Amino acid sequence: MLDLKILEGIPAFREVPLEIVELVGGLTNHNFKITTPKGIYVVRVSPRGTEMLAIDRETEYRNSIIAADSGVGAPVIAYLPKANTMVVGFLKGTTFTDQSFTLPGVIGRVAASCKMLHSGQRFVNDFDMFVIQRKYLALVQEQGFRLPRSYLDFLPAVDEIRAALSVHLEPTVPCNNDLLAGNFVDDGQKIWLIDYEYSGNNDPCFELGNIWSECHLGDDQLEELVSAYYGNTFRNKIARAKLHGLMSKYGWTLWGSIQEATSTLDFDFWEWSMEKYDAAVEMFRSPNFTRLLEDVQRTD
Repeated sequence: MLDLKILEGIPAFREVPLEIVELVGGLTNHNFKITTPKGIYVVRVSPRGTEMLAIDRETEYRNSIIAADSGVGAPVIAYLPKANTMVVGFLKGTTFTDQSFTLPGVIGRVAASCKMLHSGQRFVNDFDMFVIQRKYLALVQEQGFRLPRSYLDFLPAVDEIRAALSVHLEPTVPCNNDLLAGNFVDDGQKIWLIDYEYSGNNDPCFELGNIWSECHLGDDQLEELVSAYYGNTFRNKIARAKLHGLMSKYGWTLWGSIQEATSTLDFDFWEWSMEKYDAAVEMFRSPNFTRLLEDVQRTD
């Protein structure tokens, strides 16, 4: 349950009745919806030790303000660093599931919201899954955490992906980098993007590829998303997004390993991790992997 002492320093919660409901579904934090006569808010209380997951709470707070200013992030009400707590405005709307992407027009609207975020002020940090994956791997090995069988066998393929992506570098833009379905909220007019724990300036194709991976989209849906984002169908951009999606699966696999060893939440992080790893292995071993490396180096 939420410790009410945490809320004492927040003006919005002073001398008013509070209706508190815990929100379920998060894999790292505890979230609460608080309704008051002044408005509705979400209080997010984070556990200690999330630095191992490459989360910097001060950076998240500053980037959340930038995302709000861009027009697609929830308004930031308060940040209490000593309590590992942030308060944002509650967004009234429908929270996505993977099935939401099958509704007419949704993928184009998602692309528009991503472009709105990506066109805003730059974030205060950079995000690079290749760097984070290496840090995760070093931590898992140093701490003796569980590592999927044959995980290290694909490191040479990761080097191939990085080299192929580097042939035509994309300018980085402010990205959320963690847009699973639950981080989209549709108010009927606009699709909001929430939760900026892993936000940072990044290749926009990582954002698109990560959405494809996290929301379990089909290849045709990825093509639609990339085409809507760029305004045309570019073979190299689709390959770029797909390779970043592969790196997303491979990198977040280790996030699950770390969470399995350290989290107190009642959740099967290993099963979650292996789902991503198995999908990554299938892509690494696919005959299409070489074609993706070739396509991403094209100019169209």
